[in-house]
Amino acid sequence: MIVYTLLCQNAHKFEGWFASPEAFSHQHEAGQLACPVCGSSSVEKQLSAPHLQTRSTDPQNSDTVMASQEMLEQVRKKVVDYILRNSEDVGERFSEEARAIFYEQAPERSIRGKASAAETRELIEEGIDVFAMPMPPVPPDQLH
Repeated sequence: MIVYTLLCQNAHKFEGWFASPEAFSHQHEAGQLACPVCGSSSVEKQLSAPHLQTRSTDPQNSDTVMASQEMLEQVRKKVVDYILRNSEDVGERFSEEARAIFYEQAPERSIRGKASAAETRELIEEGIDVFAMPMPPVPPDQLH
C-alpha cells in the first residue's frame, strides 16, 4: 500500500491510498481522483515522506491503524454527504434516467437511485459509467 499526499486546485490537502504507483497513475489519468472536501477532480501528487504499512505487534502501530480507519470513515461520510447534496434521487428510474442523460434525451446532471445487478451490467455494456455505492437512508429534509 502506498500513501500519497494529494492537493486539489482549491488547496485542500488529503491522503490517497493506492496499491501501487501504477494504480495512482491509472486513476489520475482516468480522472477518477477527487477532493473529498470540494469534489474537484484537478488533483496533483505532492512531495511527502514515504509511508509503508508493516506488520508489527507494536501497540503504537495498532493505534495508527485505528486512526487510519477513523480517517477513512470520516472521508466516507464526506463522500456520501457530497453525493446526497449534489445529486438528484431518481429512485427506481435510475437506469432509464442514466440512459436518457447518456443519449442526450435529458439534461445532464448527477443522479443517484436504484438498479439491479442486471440493469447495472447493461448500463456498463452500453458504455454508461455507473458505480454502486451503499448509501444510507436519506433524511426527509434532504430529499429532492
